[in-house]
Amino acid sequence: MNAKSADQPLPGERRRDRIADLVGRRGFVRTAELAREFRLSEVTIRTDLESLAADGLVSRVHGGALSVDRPVVERPFEEESAVGIDAKHAIGVRAAALVRSGDCVVLDVGTTTTQIALALLERHELEGVVVVTNSLTIALALEQAVPRFTVIVSGGTLRPLQHSLVNPLATTVFSAITADIAFIGCTGVHPDHGVTNVNLPETDLKRLMTTTSRRSYIVADGSKLGEAHLGVIGPLDVFEGLVTAGADEHRVTALRAAGLTVVEADRDDERGRP
Repeated sequence: MNAKSADQPLPGERRRDRIADLVGRRGFVRTAELAREFRLSEVTIRTDLESLAADGLVSRVHGGALSVDRPVVERPFEEESAVGIDAKHAIGVRAAALVRSGDCVVLDVGTTTTQIALALLERHELEGVVVVTNSLTIALALEQAVPRFTVIVSGGTLRPLQHSLVNPLATTVFSAITADIAFIGCTGVHPDHGVTNVNLPETDLKRLMTTTSRRSYIVADGSKLGEAHLGVIGPLDVFEGLVTAGADEHRVTALRAAGLTVVEADRDDERGRP
């Protein structure tokens, strides 16, 4: 029986068992979804999730819970947001410094590119910037900068895992513009295999973003370096450079040896600065 159809609220223990079962079957469930399903407040659901996490039955992440049994190759936006926060913030600030007033900027979907958007908000001297994105999260974050910024959302089909817009119908806007600079997220940067991504729907759009911009930068924290995944965004030589932080020095050296300009945003020196 669906929780919504129950005449009486489930007792706490039975409800938590049901929640654990739902998280296990779905892999990731948002707090708001559970609140609607069980007709309870989000505060109550968060308390249940904390209890289940303490018992090792779910993994608590921002905005919901993740299954501890089901391996997830691509982490939901909410979980990824909680990983490497300092590195992503440093990348965001350094990347945002490359933007000038009047630029057209393509911001790819992702937790690192979201940090770029937040850093752009802090650059109060910028005027006339046009941001084109396929990320609903980024568009909403930049709303407060309108009309100083113009924010264009690509359109397309919603992909809830990353709050992204993908094909069908996602390419029209990107095909019709020439941007000054693009910041592309990924799940792998490898000296031999190039820049890759774990899912194919977003990979196609990332590849298009790269070709529509005069300069394209990869933005990825150190955990992505040396990795290679299914979808190929492009070889290293099509990118202006990589902005990273929290990176292993040996992996940075290997990428530089392959010809890629690497900016380490969390270092005081200026090596590799564009």
